[in-house]
Parts: sequence; C-alpha cells; structure tokens
Amino acid sequence: MLPNIGIPSLILILLIALLIFGPKKLPEIGGAFGKTLNEFKKSTSQMMEDDPPESERKEINEETTTTTSESQNQS
Repeated sequence: MLPNIGIPSLILILLIALLIFGPKKLPEIGGAFGKTLNEFKKSTSQMMEDDPPESERKEINEETTTTTSESQNQS
C-alpha cells in the first residue's frame, strides 16, 4: 500500500497523532478508521461480485446488438 513509509516514519506519525488527539481519543479514532476501512472493503468486493467477467460482458453485448438489430428489422 505505502511502500515508502518505514517503521521510524510510522512511529513519528503515531507520536504526532498522540500529541494532537491525546491518549483518550486515539483509540476512538482508530476504531472509526477501522470501521470505515471495513465498510469500504465490503462495498468494493460487493461491486466486484455484481460485475460479470469480461467474457460474459462480450456475450451480453453481442446478444443485445443482435436483439436490437432484429427488432429494428421487424419495424
């Protein structure tokens, strides 16, 4: 995800967050961030399940094109 951030950088970020928010608010913020990330993962995986694979999309497009051209010919 973030390959350029090392352990020292993470420690520095956590210390700054601790100074800004305090020790009482930090767990609440972490929990809210975790819940948000979890919801994001659920919604993206749900979107991926709803999308048909590429091969099925081509078949659907071909069927739609054939059906549309047939209905125009009948009119």
